[in-house]
Amino acid sequence: MGFDLVVTNGIIVTASEVLALGSEIGVKDGKISCLGTSLPRDASTKVLDAKGGYITPGGVDSHVHFAQDNSPTGDDFTSGSRSAIAGGTTTVIAFASQLRSETSVIPCITEYHTRAKNQSYCDYSFHLILTNPTKEIMQTEMPLLITQGITSVKLYMTYEPMKLGDSQLLTVLMGARALGFTTMVHAENSDIISLITDRLEAVGHSAPYFHAISRPQIAENEATYRIISLAELTDTPILIVHMSSEIAMKHVRKAQTRMLPIHAETCPQYLFLLSERLKGSERDAFEGAKCVCSPPLRHDPKDLEAMWQGIANGTFTTFSSDHAPSTYNHAAGKKLGLRDGVMRYRDIPNGVPGVETRLPLLFSHAGREKDSKLSLHRFVQLTSSDPAKLYGLEGTKGNIAPGYDADLVIWYPEAELKNGVTIEQKNLHHGVDYTPYEGMTVKNWPRYTILRGKVVWDRDGEGIVGKVTEGKFLKRNKGRIVVGKLGGEVNGMLKSEREFWY
Repeated sequence: MGFDLVVTNGIIVTASEVLALGSEIGVKDGKISCLGTSLPRDASTKVLDAKGGYITPGGVDSHVHFAQDNSPTGDDFTSGSRSAIAGGTTTVIAFASQLRSETSVIPCITEYHTRAKNQSYCDYSFHLILTNPTKEIMQTEMPLLITQGITSVKLYMTYEPMKLGDSQLLTVLMGARALGFTTMVHAENSDIISLITDRLEAVGHSAPYFHAISRPQIAENEATYRIISLAELTDTPILIVHMSSEIAMKHVRKAQTRMLPIHAETCPQYLFLLSERLKGSERDAFEGAKCVCSPPLRHDPKDLEAMWQGIANGTFTTFSSDHAPSTYNHAAGKKLGLRDGVMRYRDIPNGVPGVETRLPLLFSHAGREKDSKLSLHRFVQLTSSDPAKLYGLEGTKGNIAPGYDADLVIWYPEAELKNGVTIEQKNLHHGVDYTPYEGMTVKNWPRYTILRGKVVWDRDGEGIVGKVTEGKFLKRNKGRIVVGKLGGEVNGMLKSEREFWY
């Protein structure tokens, strides 16, 4: 029996190595069947020539916001997933958000299934945002969700409608430890932010730039140290999302050197953008609203370099887009923060678009050249294989190996793109009206994106060639620890002290 597809003449990059030119990928029934040389073809085998370009796994973006009620002018699953495949991402994990008033999480999960089914170009799953972790939810509904393949939750330490106090955080962490679901945390000190925001507004400092002033790094640093302490106390693995502060990152690194299972994520905006982007322009003083996100863009190029160090040295487990856009030129979008000519940054919807540009931005700095900031296999780890491991998709997504879904990205040989690719809003596929990376040049872009053995993006041809109904829900297993281990001792506590809790 022959292969359905053979991908040839490319340089295959896995999570652990770069294979020499000449290796081929054989695909059967949407799965990678084998890697080898001179693979057999028959009359029905399609052959795709990579023309000497790199071949990487389809991207796994484990942090995107699609079809969110608090972002009515943002992307739904159709536009967001369309943008994903155009940038080489074949799997997204979006968020189903529980309202604090809801005493069950089942309705919101059901609703998000409805929003996504037959409306996605790529494969998808959900994290659950927990805002009201009642005893019934933790003891009855969370075990049920795990059987349904939803094996991760996100917790907030800030934002009034979502934030949890320490006692609630501890309740969820202990539940996560018992049930085995993965816990993500947005770590910023809410009280610090509220105090500074109130004082800034009292003296008239409410333009978009002051969003960065209102959320200083110390708010992230304190909350990061605190959630690491709570996780250590309960012996629970966590991932801290969208990190932007060097000191907070050092808290994570120190915990990792003690073998604590503390994972971390950063995003493109914290590698490429600074707070000066919030100041707007002479033409449009409010334009800085386009770059309002939380944590905010930081002030100094040294802050960007610190995040690059975390990318290179393994502190960060995942590199996600945190794609959370709102349309700029819309009264219900970013311009919620502009009323009667008065700018109020606290009313600006948080978030920036980035699902399409995530892979090209990072890939531009990956390679074997002296000025590369990370290796090619490190690129694969951050963007595909490690998020797949952490969120229960290992063996299916995130690597190029037999048995995995045939999700592939074929890049151009660099000789074909000597001048790179300039990022322009007019060429992107998301549903909003701007990109914060307008005018930036990247070295490369996906020539082809392949989802389960089928080409869904052909940059040289018709562009989007996949169908909006082809994305499927991924029933995930429990994730596994990528960094550290369970069972560590807590300084100052007896080795068996936790046993007295039960």
